[in-house]
Amino acid sequence: MKESASPHLKVQELCDCYAETDPLKEMSTVIREPAEEETALKWIALAILHGINSNAEKISLLKEASGKVEVRAKYRTAQLPTPGAETGARIMELTRAITHLETEKGKTALALGFRGNSVELKVKIKKEGDQETVSFIFPENE
Repeated sequence: MKESASPHLKVQELCDCYAETDPLKEMSTVIREPAEEETALKWIALAILHGINSNAEKISLLKEASGKVEVRAKYRTAQLPTPGAETGARIMELTRAITHLETEKGKTALALGFRGNSVELKVKIKKEGDQETVSFIFPENE
């Protein structure tokens, strides 16, 4: 895959690349990969694809003061696989870079186009003390 100019474009490319896979299965392998930018961007793309495919309302990544990272999907009975602490921290950084949300709390739209389709998510970032949450909020399917 060719290098992208920005993390946002890379997420779109990865969504296109993984569109025919099982995102949840692919997400479970991320923890065994190096905590690099490519791995974090891959997880973001897979989470977005999973959310779209599974009609999720919201997927949140929560980093606790201890560094532990937990993933939650709203209205799901099972938790999603964690990307691990190091990759989770990179996901937080890269989501801020993609959305340009630099404040403690913020919310913005994130438009992605891949495979001839487009989707607009809302991204919400909240940091309180040593705890930080990044949420990808999915539009209602019609």
